[in-house]
Amino acid sequence: MPPDLFLSESPDIDGEDRFESFVMKDEETLQTIKDLIQTLEDGKEGFHEAAEASKDAEVAEVLQGYSDQRAELSAQLQTIGATYGEAAYEQDSTIAGAVHRGWIDLKAAVTSGSAHSVLAECERGEDHAVAAFRDALEKNLPSNVRTVVEQQAASVQAAHDRVKRLRDLAKAAHV
Repeated sequence: MPPDLFLSESPDIDGEDRFESFVMKDEETLQTIKDLIQTLEDGKEGFHEAAEASKDAEVAEVLQGYSDQRAELSAQLQTIGATYGEAAYEQDSTIAGAVHRGWIDLKAAVTSGSAHSVLAECERGEDHAVAAFRDALEKNLPSNVRTVVEQQAASVQAAHDRVKRLRDLAKAAHV
């Protein structure tokens, strides 16, 4: 459908052409989706590494479950991203990016072998994920994207809260 059939050529209140506003919204939406995918991929890798290092089978199972969950959530957003012209996700695995996203200290915690240390670093990574979803929801997202992001934000918050509880239990048990 040509742009003039669904968008007016008249300037909007900001003086921009409505079509340009529509394109900018798509670019902002796509960037938001890409940012969330990166956050989810970082969480997937972080939880997987923590699960492999965990000496407690029950904790390892929980952490691997969150790694698998993050893979599923990322795939959902990748599918939505494809509708905005993003063909494939390319992982940005820079050290600076990992530090920024809160997962880099996991390696030191894993080396220490302490369940509390590993869970504390997982929770710290989850703090970033919760903030990333909160920031995304403050943006003017299309309703179909907003619905998925809201659902995913609730899942991420629930994971954060459970990891925090496990961390507190491990601290109390001195594990």
